[in-house]
Amino acid sequence: MSIPAELRAARPSVSFEFFPPKDDRGEAALMDAIRRLERARPDFVSITYGAGGSSQDRTVHVTERIAAETSLTPLAHLTCVGASVTQLRQVVGQYAGVGIRNVLALRGDPPRGGDGSWVAHPDGLSHADELVALIKSLGDFTVGVAAFPDGHPESPNLEHDVEVLVRKADAGAEFAVTQMVFDAHSYLRLRDAVAARRDLPITPGLMPVTNIRQIARMSELMGTPLPAAVVDRLAAVDGDPDAVRAVGVQIATELAQAMLAEGAPGLHFITMNHSTATLEVFENLGLSAAR
Repeated sequence: MSIPAELRAARPSVSFEFFPPKDDRGEAALMDAIRRLERARPDFVSITYGAGGSSQDRTVHVTERIAAETSLTPLAHLTCVGASVTQLRQVVGQYAGVGIRNVLALRGDPPRGGDGSWVAHPDGLSHADELVALIKSLGDFTVGVAAFPDGHPESPNLEHDVEVLVRKADAGAEFAVTQMVFDAHSYLRLRDAVAARRDLPITPGLMPVTNIRQIARMSELMGTPLPAAVVDRLAAVDGDPDAVRAVGVQIATELAQAMLAEGAPGLHFITMNHSTATLEVFENLGLSAAR
């Protein structure tokens, strides 16, 4: 089935997200984690771009390897950062050339080191809905987009975030994947507001915390606030790596249960290129029996 069809199926969809490795050694470790997670039979897997699109070549390469070497369905990331329309067309053609037909269209974050403002390539695109329209014009592609339950860093309010998602759907987007969620209410509020206007499946991003400093840094970069209840539970075991990991898995399990109980179409696990914590949450939820 297509990714949108999987997200509308009776059983919850499961997908995994990885970040691009920096070198060949990291790529070998990533492929090992991917093969371990393959046994969970996810509906799709994705490889992100690095900050500012810095790892585009490695992202494209690893996505191609997933398509060629595994039984998994890859969701290819594509951002507008630092790319002309011609270059974007070339990347889409490269994906299509190896049979990849699922693309996650993102505006992307500004490269680090600047003033933090978005500046489009002189011959490029400025918004994700423009990228969605471009990809759809190039062939038979299924296009997904990003959603921000806690608000996009540049968004003034929830209504604006909903309007942006509606514009992406109008351009041809067929599903959305959120940033990491630590507050089920925030996810449900965004999902319900969008559902009142469009039939757009939105699957929440879920990240089992295994390192407090790492998650604090990611929270800052993504603009995703950590609820006080989550911070307090992790702080209570800070200094004990095993306990932090156990609490992180427990928090992720509870969040997943809450969102699935409220009708979330699935879960998108942000793995940080590791498999064990993700598989623990997967097993805690009893998802293996449903696949």
